Amino acid sequence: MPELPEVETVRRGLNQLTLNQEITGGDVLLERTIAYPFSVHEFIENIQGSAIISWHRRGKYLLAELSPCSWLGVHLRMTGQLLWQNKNEPLHKHTRVRLFFGEHQELRFVDQRTFGQIWYVPFGVPVESIITGLAKLALDPFSPEFTVEYLANKLQKSRRPIKTALLDQSIVAGLGNIYADEALFKSGILPTTICTELRSKQIEPLRTAIIQVLSASIAAGGTTFSNFLNVKGVNGNYGGEAWVYNRAGEPCKVCGNVIQRIKLGGRSSHFCSQCQK
Repeated sequence: MPELPEVETVRRGLNQLTLNQEITGGDVLLERTIAYPFSVHEFIENIQGSAIISWHRRGKYLLAELSPCSWLGVHLRMTGQLLWQNKNEPLHKHTRVRLFFGEHQELRFVDQRTFGQIWYVPFGVPVESIITGLAKLALDPFSPEFTVEYLANKLQKSRRPIKTALLDQSIVAGLGNIYADEALFKSGILPTTICTELRSKQIEPLRTAIIQVLSASIAAGGTTFSNFLNVKGVNGNYGGEAWVYNRAGEPCKVCGNVIQRIKLGGRSSHFCSQCQK
């Protein structure tokens, strides 16, 4: 699933390519991709004639501010891709939605697993009332309010393993399996450590590590292990820089110990038992 760095990479690409261009029309090839409004005809009718003022990111959600005064929300889920392409390019077989722009360009939503969603939020309606997942989000790791005290307060209430807690979007918005593993490695914490057992001196390096690994991945254009592509169809490069994620059986880059993989809460967790205590 695309995580914060991948979504941020897409946001930046969209802001470079799609701003101040009128949406001249669209085509919905899979109706259930449109989460709101419930009529596909109404969705196309509402977005037609709008222009994108700016793309924003909240957690793993993309939000396009439209003129006049409405919003377009996108969640890529597991396999969603937003691709800026020429109308003459052949359609990918998993193309679900097409938004048409001038100069023969279009924005295509491609989604193999079909879990991705798109919302139109009309003028005067609170975005969170339509895209309800936004109301449950914690602070973004890049927010000035994402302090050591904030993170400690969130974690001290949980009896879950720290890896499981970090995947909870009501604790840290945007963090997922890849970067939770990476942050725990860099902060020297085992993924099985119960949150209430974390000492205060461990929280500060964990917060720092979260921001560092997310920043490094954004700089590398995100991670591509399966489906992720940026808006121009290019893979992310962070995978080759990963410390532990997807490296089970390989030597640790720090100590040479073999990277291990276990299941926690149904998700894979990768760690070095020597570097993480």
